[in-house]
Amino acid sequence: MTKIKIAGAALNQTPLDWKNNLENIREAISIARSADVSILCLPELSITGYGCEDLFLSNWLSECALEHLAEIVNWCADITTCVGLPIWHENTLYNCTCLIHDKHILGFIPKQQLAKEGVHYEPRWFSSWQPGLLKEFVYQGQKYPFGDQTFQLHNILIGFEICEDAWVGDQRPAYKLFEKGVNLILNPSASHFSFRKSAFRENLVIESSRKFECTYLYSNLLGNETGRMIFDGDILIAQNGQLIQRNLKLSYQQVNLSYAMVDFQNPSTISGEELKKDTKDIRVEFTNAVTLALFDYLRKSKSQGFVISLSGGADSSTCAVLVAEMVRRGIEELGTEEFLLKAGLAGIPADVKSGSTEEAFGLIMKKLLTCVYQATENSSSETLDSARSLALSLGATFHYWNIDQEVKSYREKIETALDRTLSWETDDTALQNIQARTRAPALWMLANIKNALLISTSNRSEGDVGYATMDGDTCGGIAPIAAVDKQFILKWLVWAEEFLEYNGLNSVNKLQPTAELRPLDQHQTDEEDLMPYSVIVAIEQLAIRDHISPLGVFKYLKNTSLASDEMLVLYIKKFFVLWARNQWKRERIAPSFHLDEFNIDPKTWCRFPILSGGFKHELDILDKFAQIDKT
Repeated sequence: MTKIKIAGAALNQTPLDWKNNLENIREAISIARSADVSILCLPELSITGYGCEDLFLSNWLSECALEHLAEIVNWCADITTCVGLPIWHENTLYNCTCLIHDKHILGFIPKQQLAKEGVHYEPRWFSSWQPGLLKEFVYQGQKYPFGDQTFQLHNILIGFEICEDAWVGDQRPAYKLFEKGVNLILNPSASHFSFRKSAFRENLVIESSRKFECTYLYSNLLGNETGRMIFDGDILIAQNGQLIQRNLKLSYQQVNLSYAMVDFQNPSTISGEELKKDTKDIRVEFTNAVTLALFDYLRKSKSQGFVISLSGGADSSTCAVLVAEMVRRGIEELGTEEFLLKAGLAGIPADVKSGSTEEAFGLIMKKLLTCVYQATENSSSETLDSARSLALSLGATFHYWNIDQEVKSYREKIETALDRTLSWETDDTALQNIQARTRAPALWMLANIKNALLISTSNRSEGDVGYATMDGDTCGGIAPIAAVDKQFILKWLVWAEEFLEYNGLNSVNKLQPTAELRPLDQHQTDEEDLMPYSVIVAIEQLAIRDHISPLGVFKYLKNTSLASDEMLVLYIKKFFVLWARNQWKRERIAPSFHLDEFNIDPKTWCRFPILSGGFKHELDILDKFAQIDKT
């Protein structure tokens, strides 16, 4: 056995964008060949993209992928490459990788374990391949081995695990590969981003290489592929329990390739000194993941910017800062010219490319981000000042106008129709909601004119309990923070002011969260309307993430310092009632990014019936238990 240079390439693919996907694959192969790489691992389903959803059920999608496979084979002169695609075999669809060596197909390897939890629905489209089974597949008139197999190449034995194959404990293919004496396991993956998952994944790769006494190469997809899921583009190479290479994840590059020279005969000679640095700070992960996702969403939707209803509060301010950080990170990694070219932004002055980075940032932000503060008689000067100072500090375009006239017009029409005067005592919810809804039409109009994305600023805590106005503050084409709770947002803003140096957040961080929809003399705050955010977070983790009953939630939390037993019962009842009542709102939340280990988006992680019994029986049980416990 000899030293071999092996590589993984993270690719930013898009379903049905054959041109983009093939260009990325070709570039990865070209870079690898130029670097004298012998073995290149490309991600799972990299020809079609991972997120084709029910298009996988068609015949033509896989047929088109096979047609393009022939092009890829011809690019693989003097290199061994694996590339992923869906294949129908004997009237059954499989998630496969194809191994190519020096312009010749060696075989097709189907995935054995399908991801079916959380955000994944692979069994809806694909079937699992039976371990140990090997058949034949006819492609372009030739027969190729199709199934569970290993390959003797470059004087080493190569085997495969495809993404989920590695996450299933004792059922994983690596056990059989170890028995066969495999030296190199390749893992082409499409593993979605969530907080702290990268650290777990890195440990999985390291321990796999140790346990199975091999070199383990992991290659993931990159970027916001379809709108909701983000792929962090991890490339990890470990040998016999030692990490010897990793890339910089969440890159703005279309192709992010990393390689290592591996000595299969003397593993102890490999040093990890040149490892690229990585951070496991959840605040950095959030920032890097959302900014890349926003960038991909912007360019893949062919939009020309973002519009935000900037209230001066925490949620909208977070979204505005994330757009600014998207620009900063993009320019830093790509350079101004490449950033503008890749983003497809038009109307930026030509001299922006030759100016300083600071000048470029300001010119791009002026074009890219439009912030609007729409006041009513219930808005305070503090939130106006907060919104204006933040927008100006970011270099965004800022507009201010008053919507009292429009709100008054709607109110008078309804009062005429009902033949009575509306009041805060009898019509509180309606009077609050009309203000939020009245803000929406002008925002949509502005976004339409600018060909921009309207950002919905709702967070997960509001989504839990429906503390949002449909067609009001929830309107938008993308909801970048809908998957994180309000507590996280408040802490992140303080961190962003200090560590990312967004000084415009100073006023934001001094304000108490409020909808500002009731008269100012009522001193409305979010937590008084609902409950403390710390309580919402604690309940949602148990009730939604862990699927625990109301009584079970109470038993878990009763000995904590969150609230007295009496208040805790009231909070739990309120949470479950509002959760059940507001599922229809969650069904209409704008597309949001999956960020945490769970989310409340019914189109990805959390399905719940729109109509239900509302936990009445379960809450009655909680009441009875609380009464008995009190006595």
